Amino acid sequence: MAAETVLIIDDEPQIRRVVRHALEGEVGRTIEASTGAEGIDLAAAQRPALIVLDLGLPDLPGVEVCREIRRWSAAPIVVLSARHSDAEKVALLDAGADDYVTKPFSTAEFQARVRAQLRRLRLTPLAPADAVIRVGDLAIDLAAPAVTRAGTAVHLTRTEWDLLRTLLRHAGRTLTHRQIFDEVWGRSAGDAQQYVRVYVANLRRKLESDPLRPALIVTEPGMGYRLIRPALAGRE
Repeated sequence: MAAETVLIIDDEPQIRRVVRHALEGEVGRTIEASTGAEGIDLAAAQRPALIVLDLGLPDLPGVEVCREIRRWSAAPIVVLSARHSDAEKVALLDAGADDYVTKPFSTAEFQARVRAQLRRLRLTPLAPADAVIRVGDLAIDLAAPAVTRAGTAVHLTRTEWDLLRTLLRHAGRTLTHRQIFDEVWGRSAGDAQQYVRVYVANLRRKLESDPLRPALIVTEPGMGYRLIRPALAGRE
């Protein structure tokens, strides 16, 4: 593993110790904050590669800390919470969190989730202006823009293109229905979940080999959707 810095924001010393020990050998160093305000300041000053954020902070709601950091930092945020509701998980993802671990947590699972987020950081940026993205016999040319399957053109509407670009920009990350809706429809009024479901179904029919068993646009139950990170192909 590269020598990344991880920021732990938690008011409980014993939890910070557990997290710190779990990350030994996984990252270069850890830094710690016991309040939301201190965590925001450290995130701004130290620019950590990843942030572990507890929701039960004494001064600020964890969701507000997440939202503030996400305004200027793209570092993955892994949330810790004793609460398990899907509504809370969706709220945190909407605020910009990348993953969610409930207490008590398995050290091995926590380490694996951190490694997954750090791997995503090291991947080559997904979509340069002239990228051609290939998944099986599907080719997505972002510069044209155009989509072909086995050499045959696939027509996408403007909204379908906007949805596809949004999913590609965040490939490998779960996006909630609200996040997708806000990016594609620009915070318009409407039922975000219904709109997104309809258009994802349209995209799957056009892009997936088997729309009933999607291999590209994956459903995260109770949350939203995640686009599997595809391969980039160079231009000849």
